[in-house]
Amino acid sequence: MTAKPSFAHRNLPRLLLEARESVMLHTRPSLREHGLSDQQWRVLRVLGEHADEPGGIETGRVANEAYLLGPSLTGVLARMERDGLIERQRCPQDARRTVVRATAAGLAKVQALSQTIEAHYSWMEQQLGKARLTALYDLLDQVIELEVSDAHDPPTLEE
Repeated sequence: MTAKPSFAHRNLPRLLLEARESVMLHTRPSLREHGLSDQQWRVLRVLGEHADEPGGIETGRVANEAYLLGPSLTGVLARMERDGLIERQRCPQDARRTVVRATAAGLAKVQALSQTIEAHYSWMEQQLGKARLTALYDLLDQVIELEVSDAHDPPTLEE
């Protein structure tokens, strides 16, 4: 029999995934009513946040902000373009790159879903309290910053 690994801390990545799934349980039915997958919603949300950029945004930036790998994004964008939610074109400054923007239909979905999602966040605020929800946002921002700033110089175990 092998020894069981000894962990002093809880499984943070798993807890974060569980928390994400808990939040998405409330969001997914609305996404499905609008014919969207989770990934399509993440892309539309990013494009909605950058709707004031008339030339669109580069697909690499969409991939980063929507947390999608390039090959996955390609398929997601193809389906969204087919459904009239986005437009793609070559970047005028660099023909090797592609820019994307939401169409009026895509932005209408963002607007409609934003009301449902904001209602869910308001419910979360009622359940947790405004101070605790704000503290959760702040703590998550700190964890993200901690990991991003240390990504280039990860800690090592002393021998």
